Amino acid sequence: MATETISHPQREELELPAVLHALSDPVRLRIVAALANGDERTCGSIELPVTKSTCTYHFRVLRDAGVIHQRALGTTRVNTLRRDDLDARFPGLLGTILDAA
Repeated sequence: MATETISHPQREELELPAVLHALSDPVRLRIVAALANGDERTCGSIELPVTKSTCTYHFRVLRDAGVIHQRALGTTRVNTLRRDDLDARFPGLLGTILDAA
């Protein structure tokens, strides 16, 4: 069985408009807040008011913007917050947004 390759933007490729767009949705903000403690979480381990397919969409938006990192674990994707990359690229942004939420 081949390991799925999941693409992520590099730190220097993170763009402020994409990150702000990803963080502008209440569901995605809830996901980021759930990942903020540094734990790895799956889509199903975070209580969200959306269907599984919508949940998958929100995780993809966060991944494509560089807000989260996903890795395949069997048929599941495990997610972590890219706090170090976000803090290096946009100092103070993530903390400010999470504090305001």
